[in-house]
Amino acid sequence: MHQAHVSALEAKHAGLEARINEETQRPMPDMATLNRLKKQKLKLKEEIAGL
Repeated sequence: MHQAHVSALEAKHAGLEARINEETQRPMPDMATLNRLKKQKLKLKEEIAGL
């Protein structure tokens, strides 16, 4: 169960990374969206590290 939870968090982390990369490639990236995505990604990273 523990490994499945970590895997799910890592998948969410990778998805956020992809969305961040996608947003930065736009001609006029939305900084509010980027900041929100980066905060979510950081929270996930901290949660994974805490496990």
